Amino acid sequence: MNLLDDPRLTAHALGELPAEEASEIAALIAADPDAAAALADITAIAATLGTHLTEEPIVSLADAQRDAIERRLRRSTVQWPLICAGLAATAACISAMVLWSQPMRSLERVEPVVARRADAPPATWQTVEPTEPAAPTIQELVLPEPIEIPLALEQDTLSSVREEESDQAVARGRESAVDSECGSISVMMAVAGSPAGTSGMFGNRGGNDGQWGFGGDPGRVAPTHAPVESSGESAPRSLAQVDSERTFRYRHGDADDRVEPGEAYDPPNDNRPNDARHAPLSTFSIDVDTASYANVRRFLNAGETPPRDAVRIEELINYFPYHYAPPHDSRPFSVHVEIASCPWSSGHRLARIGLKGKDLARGRRPAANLVFLIDVSGSMADANKLPLVKRGLGLLIDGLEDDDHVAIVTYAGSSGVALPPTSGANKERIRRALDGLSAGGSTNGASGVDLAYATADEDFVKGGVNRVILATDGDWNVGITDRSQLVDLIKRKATGGVFLSVLGFGMRNLKDATMEQLADNGNGSYAYIDSLEEAHKVLVEQMNGTLVTIAKDVKLQVEFNPAKVASYRLIGYENRMLARRDFTDDRKDAGEIGAGHTVTALYEIVPADGAAADVTPRRYAPAADQVPADGSTDEMLAVNVRYKLPDADRSTWFVVPARDTGTSLARASEDFRFAAAVAGFGLVLRQAPYRGSASLAEVYEQARGALGDDAPGYRHEFIELVRRAMRMDR
Repeated sequence: MNLLDDPRLTAHALGELPAEEASEIAALIAADPDAAAALADITAIAATLGTHLTEEPIVSLADAQRDAIERRLRRSTVQWPLICAGLAATAACISAMVLWSQPMRSLERVEPVVARRADAPPATWQTVEPTEPAAPTIQELVLPEPIEIPLALEQDTLSSVREEESDQAVARGRESAVDSECGSISVMMAVAGSPAGTSGMFGNRGGNDGQWGFGGDPGRVAPTHAPVESSGESAPRSLAQVDSERTFRYRHGDADDRVEPGEAYDPPNDNRPNDARHAPLSTFSIDVDTASYANVRRFLNAGETPPRDAVRIEELINYFPYHYAPPHDSRPFSVHVEIASCPWSSGHRLARIGLKGKDLARGRRPAANLVFLIDVSGSMADANKLPLVKRGLGLLIDGLEDDDHVAIVTYAGSSGVALPPTSGANKERIRRALDGLSAGGSTNGASGVDLAYATADEDFVKGGVNRVILATDGDWNVGITDRSQLVDLIKRKATGGVFLSVLGFGMRNLKDATMEQLADNGNGSYAYIDSLEEAHKVLVEQMNGTLVTIAKDVKLQVEFNPAKVASYRLIGYENRMLARRDFTDDRKDAGEIGAGHTVTALYEIVPADGAAADVTPRRYAPAADQVPADGSTDEMLAVNVRYKLPDADRSTWFVVPARDTGTSLARASEDFRFAAAVAGFGLVLRQAPYRGSASLAEVYEQARGALGDDAPGYRHEFIELVRRAMRMDR
């Protein structure tokens, strides 16, 4: 046996061998330099561990704790010999890991060989790896019996105690945490003083006293004290009882706690560079969603860094209106291309593709058939959910015309019609129905969807606006809960000519990924409403764009000239990418654009050296009947566009070519520079691998110099968000 593999080497280092066997091992070590070196390493490690362990403070158990443990052990059927054997095996594994972690002096270091793909992009693309948060260590502990936890928080720091049916809490499956300096413990608790058979939700989001909460599967835990009578809301309690035999999760380490477990985001992978010689076509669906920007703003205003997956760069860019010229022909939207220097990658170019939807003349909006589909489940009771839904939709009611009709459908455990189709002339009746809604129960969103579309179909206006407006936190937990099944349901409903808008509300259990996909497949858009101001922007200022679709299934296919472009990368739109063949397939769903909407897409481009390109025959291919590929053409790219009119089944196609005139960033338009700054902001927040030299300081300076005409104040607000992020980054 190789002495390095002999467990007696470790035992000898620790002085655990009998004298005779120790002498034998010592002789072998003396004849083996590698073994002698390994022995020295093990001895040094043991000495270091011994030193640190002796410095650890000894924590004594209280008498009550010791008694509880002893009582549990006396009742336990676990055999101690088995426990001892398990501990011995664990110790052996640790010793083996220590040995394995030491460098073996007899082995030479071999550098890995990384093969480079033949079609890999040029080396001019610099990647920056994101900094991953340390993964938390999760340990589980089962309590031997019920215990009481004193809540050492002052009464004025407790935000609320809200009682609700425990089956609602179980259905939501929410989890909250008790954070402290050493980590956090997620517990299942009932607030002392709650009526029997109910559970409490205990919250504190302010101050520095940590976060206390209730979640998981609380069961039916009897209170430790009689209810405290009070007028109005329940008073904060000082004790909480934890049920016996409940599993505790103790999280220790630098966990990424920016998002609570209830929030759900899809993790889009950043688009990679493409070699224009072998992949000259880039195809994607447009996106007018703006939810990501408002959600990022919510995090930053709360002093939290948004999670990377919550940052969708195209939605940050498209949150802002840009001053593109509207169409001057029969097309529903115009297309503009501008190319200038890329601010975060020296030598690269940035191409901005901008779409501008045709505006509706005042008073020319067609009659609207609207169905408000409102989530009134228990999870919507928070002030920034159902109460904000009522106020926000109230703003939309103000803009209704007499020939518009509104119906209200609600859903919780079941669904119902809170208001049949009602004329916009009867605004007070609509308001009363809206104001009378209250939250409670589980969430069966699928049943609400069926009823809402059925209601819209009954009052369908041919040639008018037929739309379901869904207001929810996306937390659907009964009925159809699988996201793919929900998406299929929405796809089927969308074929009938009724479009869908999704308005997301709330925090801590926001199902962002579900709402985005529902809107994408329902021929509509997704906006996140974090304030009444945002509701005003979406439902009043951009009312026509929100309600009136002027083109559907809008697809872009950008073709790059390999004589001018070495490689390119689309910034954002990761979950909107399409296959090349999807561009001409009219069965393939794509994005919609509303009246007056602007849509922006950015490509980062590495210019070619002008040499002739060997490419697949396309627009810029070396074919006798096509554009020559010897670099004589000045076109850098061509934007191919396909769209359908709202009531059409076949698409219309047109193309917009573009040349690179060598414009510097400083001489680019204000809109171009501001969009580039917003993109840089997203690259930094996402810690995108291709963010180059992008920094918050550079974003701040670029955006400040490109405010332009900012009457609504959106760009000034962006400046403040960047400043917040800079302060948090220090």
